Amino acid sequence: MTVIVIAVSLIWIWPYVQMVFAGSAHYTEQDKREYAFYTPDILKNIPRISPRYAFDFANITGPATHIYAIKFYDTENTSRIDEYLTSLGYKPLGKCNIDNMCWRGADATETVMVRLLKSEKGVAVQVVYDLT
Repeated sequence: MTVIVIAVSLIWIWPYVQMVFAGSAHYTEQDKREYAFYTPDILKNIPRISPRYAFDFANITGPATHIYAIKFYDTENTSRIDEYLTSLGYKPLGKCNIDNMCWRGADATETVMVRLLKSEKGVAVQVVYDLT
């Protein structure tokens, strides 16, 4: 009986262990486990400016930098995103990292970057946490 309980526990917890150690992930809102695990509240609540969108996560340089992103396709209008960030108390910092518009809130480790996608018509919003 103990072996069965341990086996079931490992089967249940294994996907979470994989997510903790993942270097990256690409998922949609329908991927409930990944969406709940990876997506910060700022992206969960961001206005959906297009019906077609997807999420990404990247762990850069070990645990030093985490990047969470949402990409909206078939749009280039960022006005609702700008209004949303302003309503949360974020302030625009201007252009950074080439073509990104950067925003800063109260958390000094967090930067929000908004940019138009070059490869196709779309908008990417990245939330970068610098944990160094």
